[in-house]
Amino acid sequence: MTERADVRLAVANWERRLMPLANSVRPVNPPALVWQQIEQRTRPTAQIASETSSQPWWKPASWGLGGLVAGISLCAATLMLAPSLLFTADQIAMRSGERLPQSYVGVLTDAQGNGRLLVSSLRHGKTVTLKVLGSGDLGSAPAPLQLWALPPAEVNGGQPFLIATVPAKGSAQAQLPDTSEKLLSKVSKLSVNRINPSNPSLPGELVLSGNCAKLW
Repeated sequence: MTERADVRLAVANWERRLMPLANSVRPVNPPALVWQQIEQRTRPTAQIASETSSQPWWKPASWGLGGLVAGISLCAATLMLAPSLLFTADQIAMRSGERLPQSYVGVLTDAQGNGRLLVSSLRHGKTVTLKVLGSGDLGSAPAPLQLWALPPAEVNGGQPFLIATVPAKGSAQAQLPDTSEKLLSKVSKLSVNRINPSNPSLPGELVLSGNCAKLW
């Protein structure tokens, strides 16, 4: 977690999902001894004694400022625990001065060399994100488009395997049968093809092609 922003983001997402479960538990007021022990462990004894023995006349008026400080602290803690409320994994990595999350990335181009599809998946993730580039859509006629991985000949005889269905425009996310590391670690080429009507287990007409690169 200290080295990878994407792992911290995943943990924060799960914390955000699981914390509401606490609402089903009956609240319990902790005994006064708990607060005393917290003070003893977090503040010097001399400071506690000094504050207890001599309360300044302006102490009650400071609660407004104390509430403001508490609110700021709560906001900061919320962002630390659930940064995904405002930032993506890449933004978190860049804001913290770290490298981008380790990912598999591909930019597929058309026959004219124009980039038309961006493919990305975290190295140990089980989802892939597809984003259509450019102003026009890819179209779906005469058959839907599919993203295929093209491994080298020494890997399973070079047999292509299907990754996901490609959206005609915009972006989409699809589940993978395994982690990107296991599926794409030895894949260097990607292609977008139309469905093969005669043999759906193989790519059909070629539409886009590109490289699969490791971002680390």
